Amino acid sequence: MKKISKSMTFVSIPITLLLLVVALPVQAGEEERPTAELVLSGLTKYVWRGYENTRNSMVLQPSMTVGYKGFSASLWGNLDTKPYAQTDVNHSSTWTETDFTLACNKTIGIVNAGVGYIYYSLGAPNAGGVKPPDSQEFFITVGLNTLLTPTFTAYKEADHYKQYYFLFGVSHAFEWSKRISLRLGASASYLQSDYADAALYNAGGGYGGYPKFTDDYRATNDKFSNFHEGLITASLPIRLLKYITVAPAISYVFPLSNDAKNEMKARGKKANPADNDSSFLYGGLTLAVSF
Repeated sequence: MKKISKSMTFVSIPITLLLLVVALPVQAGEEERPTAELVLSGLTKYVWRGYENTRNSMVLQPSMTVGYKGFSASLWGNLDTKPYAQTDVNHSSTWTETDFTLACNKTIGIVNAGVGYIYYSLGAPNAGGVKPPDSQEFFITVGLNTLLTPTFTAYKEADHYKQYYFLFGVSHAFEWSKRISLRLGASASYLQSDYADAALYNAGGGYGGYPKFTDDYRATNDKFSNFHEGLITASLPIRLLKYITVAPAISYVFPLSNDAKNEMKARGKKANPADNDSSFLYGGLTLAVSF
């Protein structure tokens, strides 16, 4: 009998759960009207899962989401207004990423459950840079409508990067008035690589998977398997009008293990990994229009 790979097993889980979620009855009083949201964020830095994707540059991140009866589809993008260069070359603004997400979520009692798919269309970091290969992920998520609203999400990259990413988060909102609230959130992650090739990684171009790095930031053929990054976020959503909200926010991300610290510095923007940071403080403003 042919052995089924772990990747195929994980991919089949969201498909099975999707069928189960779709079959669940809609609860009485649950909103069934279509929804839409347009969002524009301006941030001092783009950090994704602890990785420094921009440096010394403001980024603009527009997104659009439509939903109906638990199903949603969204587009998200990132514009780097001043791409970083290791030389004195000045690069013009560059569109570095477009993400497409499909998801299905249902709520039963205090339990929220969902499945989804993300396609990451990745662009070159600047005009003279190398375009990394695109990425595809499947994910499953479970949350509880209780104190701190704990949520657990598991992602499986199913294309070039071959890794599992597990994320646990908590959050709480303090309602100061009908228009203003303070939202605090924290999360911790674990990264389990399925593939590592030091030679391919060192050759550049985004290949080589997720290798483990030595203390002097050299990629190895060992697969990364450890706690990854922690994230603390505070935002202050202010409802200006019925459909319009503005939210200043600040975030701090930091490594949760020495392996993660070495990896974040190795994947940083500067030529010498020792000169890169592994912890980042950044913030910005988000404008949202919801219907």
